[in-house]
Amino acid sequence: MRLGPEGHAGCHAADERPGRDIFLVSNSVDELGGVTSWSHQMARLFTSRGHRVHVVGITVPAVPQELGELPYPTTTLYDVHPPRVAPMGSLVARLNPAERRLRAARADGARRQAARLTALFRSARPGAVVIVTQVWAMEWVELADTSGLTVIGMSHESYAYSRTTSRFRRVRTHYRDVDRMLALTREDADLWIGQGLNNASFMPNPLPFMPREPSPRTGNVVVSVGRLTDQKGIDLLLDTWAEVAPRHPGWTLRIYGSGEDEEVLRGQCTALGLDDSVMWMGRTGDVPGALRTGSVFVLASRGEGFPLALMEAMATGLPCAAFDCAPGVREIVRDGEDGLLARPGNTGELARRLDTLMSDRELRDRMGDAARVNVQRYTAEEIVRRWEDLFTFLER
Repeated sequence: MRLGPEGHAGCHAADERPGRDIFLVSNSVDELGGVTSWSHQMARLFTSRGHRVHVVGITVPAVPQELGELPYPTTTLYDVHPPRVAPMGSLVARLNPAERRLRAARADGARRQAARLTALFRSARPGAVVIVTQVWAMEWVELADTSGLTVIGMSHESYAYSRTTSRFRRVRTHYRDVDRMLALTREDADLWIGQGLNNASFMPNPLPFMPREPSPRTGNVVVSVGRLTDQKGIDLLLDTWAEVAPRHPGWTLRIYGSGEDEEVLRGQCTALGLDDSVMWMGRTGDVPGALRTGSVFVLASRGEGFPLALMEAMATGLPCAAFDCAPGVREIVRDGEDGLLARPGNTGELARRLDTLMSDRELRDRMGDAARVNVQRYTAEEIVRRWEDLFTFLER
């Protein structure tokens, strides 16, 4: 595998296959979160292979992230968020005149922005592909003219977690007629097929980076990386740490990330008496550097898709303790070989998994070394090759 100048996993230069026009359409170009990171990672990888990429966002995010200079164009359709309306079948939507006017204004705006998408799509060369990374964005792509294009819809979360949200209905509705609906694992694809989406298949995420040097695993530090939101389960992690910390007084939990739950979580940390052993590190622009300070990685999420943070930690040589909250987690982590899994939400079990890793340096080293080797089955080159094979297959 070839490494880029910063040790990132890279692809070879464009091969003999001609480049395509590829549109990546998401809710936003620059919102915080794994889908944005994935979109720009794939955009860079496709660009490096000679494809012509355009990243499109529907609206501006509440909290944007700095992307730096990009080797491809981006477009955001709305300057402000489109009007939020009540569900179509609700009594308010049917009887409230103000709501009906709001819905009409939203529909008119959506048609205008879809026309902008149509103009972008018509500029594409034959063989172009539209990859819709989030199902909300698909509502605008559906209104646009995609004739002659291959359209791929993606769900970046597990089937089980999607079922707890409004996105479940949207996936079944808006992805039913795309050329391919992609989940992140075979298990989830089979579950979507069971819902009548016979166009479902799967595509794992690529490894974000492969550091030249792994963590030395010498620091008594457990690392968590993720947004401070309910989905990421930092409250569960703090409950877990409350059980582990008294057994390991020399260890520290470093929590990297920001989000709307930060104030509440800090209050929980204080109430549990953990302020001396928990460090709130905030957002970081150097994830490899943050991970190299640790000896163990922990993932306490309530729901995941194919978690990039878990892959990043393993690439850095960290053994992982995680809730088995999604097929993607148990596909990435080989339980007992390169990490340890606990039943979702069972903080006592996760505490025991952490205790096992924190108590045994030899085990940490063995599992960390295995993690760094095993995660390379998701190299960027391998995943991009699979995408290109899919493009060719769907073009037939």
